[in-house]
Amino acid sequence: MTYYENLRVIREDRGLTQKQIAEVLETTQQYYSDYENGKREIPIRVYIKLSRYYGVSIDYLAGETDISESPAE
Repeated sequence: MTYYENLRVIREDRGLTQKQIAEVLETTQQYYSDYENGKREIPIRVYIKLSRYYGVSIDYLAGETDISESPAE
């Protein structure tokens, strides 16, 4: 699975819409849709915000691991 497909999967698993996530990121639904479709690179600040919002690691969002939990602080 690609990094951008992970965004769609985690969003849908949580029952959220693109519009809801776009609001969290303070952007438009179309701009966020471009992230999920791989049309736009995802800036690190967006990864950080999504990681905190979903409570998962950035590595998980980026498709680098199947382990969703962030390491203990």
